[in-house]
Amino acid sequence: MKIPVLPESSPFNSEQRNWLNGFLAGIANVNGNNDSAGLVFSGPIHGNGLGSGSPSKYTPIPVVILFGSQSGTTEDLAQAMADRLKAVTGSYGDSIGYIPTVLGMDHFKSVNWAVETRILLLSSTWGDGEMPDNGLAFWDWLKSDQAPSLSQVSFAVLGLGDKSYSHFCQAGKNLDARFAELGGKRLLPLCECDIDYEDKSEKWINESLAALELTLSASHALPAHATFEPSLTFNNSPPSQRDATSEYSRKNPFPAPLLENHPLNAKGSSKDTRHLAFSLLGSGLEYKVGDALGVYPRNCYELVDRIILRLNCLGNESVTLDNGEPIALRAALISKLDLRHGTLRLLFNLRQACTNLGERIRLDDLIEEAGIKALPYLAERDVLDVLENFPYTPLDASQLATSLLKISPRLYSISSSPNENPGEVHLTVAVIRYTVAKRRRLGVASSFLAERVPLGMNVPVFIQPTLHFTLPPVSGLPIIMVGPGTGIAPFRAFLQERRFVKDSGKNWLFFGDQRRQFDFLYREEFVAMESSGFLTRLDFAFSRDQDEKIYVQTKMLEQSKELFEWLEAGAYFYVCGDAKRMAKDVECTLLKIIAKESDSDLEAAKAYLNRMKEQKRYQRDVY
Repeated sequence: MKIPVLPESSPFNSEQRNWLNGFLAGIANVNGNNDSAGLVFSGPIHGNGLGSGSPSKYTPIPVVILFGSQSGTTEDLAQAMADRLKAVTGSYGDSIGYIPTVLGMDHFKSVNWAVETRILLLSSTWGDGEMPDNGLAFWDWLKSDQAPSLSQVSFAVLGLGDKSYSHFCQAGKNLDARFAELGGKRLLPLCECDIDYEDKSEKWINESLAALELTLSASHALPAHATFEPSLTFNNSPPSQRDATSEYSRKNPFPAPLLENHPLNAKGSSKDTRHLAFSLLGSGLEYKVGDALGVYPRNCYELVDRIILRLNCLGNESVTLDNGEPIALRAALISKLDLRHGTLRLLFNLRQACTNLGERIRLDDLIEEAGIKALPYLAERDVLDVLENFPYTPLDASQLATSLLKISPRLYSISSSPNENPGEVHLTVAVIRYTVAKRRRLGVASSFLAERVPLGMNVPVFIQPTLHFTLPPVSGLPIIMVGPGTGIAPFRAFLQERRFVKDSGKNWLFFGDQRRQFDFLYREEFVAMESSGFLTRLDFAFSRDQDEKIYVQTKMLEQSKELFEWLEAGAYFYVCGDAKRMAKDVECTLLKIIAKESDSDLEAAKAYLNRMKEQKRYQRDVY
């Protein structure tokens, strides 16, 4: 759709003309889509709205909803927010109504920043404090000298994160602070959500609706005597529900039987990586390569029993959780409550129950100044650690149950193509085991899947669609995949899918791990793909097979010239794996390669990479 621009000779004053231009631009770009949707004005608009036109039936209020998302969660929430806004008056009922425009942050240039007055921002935090990939360019622009004044904007920010990271909800914090610096007025304080985000985000949506109602003003409405009839069809349903044929979802997971569980590392490896396959038959669930599988785990039974023993309980005591339904303590600790980290509420409840002077002093010290000292303490200790740190302070079953967060699902990159493996979904899971303070610790989900689920047992799962980690939209394009360790998972799926559809595009895989003899995951599959010529290039980086450690970025530099030739030929570049170090090192190496091979400086290389990001040719699935 060509976006109409009202000329200065149009019968509006400058404020009305600016509003309408911004409004039409926003509508034309709704959901980042410039399809041939149109607007119909069914009556004349005279002067400044004081003419003889018929009374207005609609006075819509525009609201821009920007989302920054890696796995799709915040887009779902943004679409839910849009649905709620439209429902306020029943799809543009009489009097005031809302027109929500939902955009990924990578479409920020579609926003008329000089005109918009109500902006809601929702962003996850990726890695340890980083913006999600589709928000990187927006954040770079927002913190630059080119950022606009936002003095006319009322805004609210919802941040999603993981409290196990030191920079919890940092993306949301950054956006909230920067909008305020640029003159924006907060509708609400920043809302920070942990991985157990559902209840808090729902409250934020409700509070945002109430706050927006308070800002309604005729000055922001369409001119009073305009008759406005939108002929747009808004698709604001979450992507995970569009064209859905399944009754199963995050809130109603499917009980998927475990079909396979076998190790991928050879005997002698210091690692334990498992290939897991689940049946989806009868579920109606569908996925595409690049999607993730959500798994609801159970806590370690030994850990649960030690907590029950520490409480001096039997485990059959009835406790009540947030849903109001009673449940036995042991059952709640196994499948309902998060035991990975203690919480501030747990410390407060211990303080309330404490009668020992020494322990009271320590608890007072931890929870003073709003618990600032408690955060690093809790980050390093699970629930049993905290209870054992205060052995003379009794806590009953109900006090403990109300102190803990709900257990959250874990997301794993799917390592299978649905076309090559109909009715199944595969995962590649590294089992986490380590020792702290002479006590063996286990990864919650990885140890559950590897050790406590026999073949045939059902595991609650759901599909989490991807937004920004997909194969090229057309066939024949080359792809470069960098996936050390379990980062290989989605690339196994990519290659299976490209082979199934007979995509003629070239495929290049960089894989790394510790030792080739023990840690070459899916060895037979990838060797066969390379031998057949389907896998054009296979480069290894086994870090401990020689004195000097070699990583995937080392191999990238060795193939600098050819890698850049692939990029120049339109290759899509993918990275999957560790966000804290590997993904950053790979990006730095990629910038060096671009600068070297294009004979340019680092700034030009960054501009080159930013163009790739805008074209969706640089994609990351990092954690």
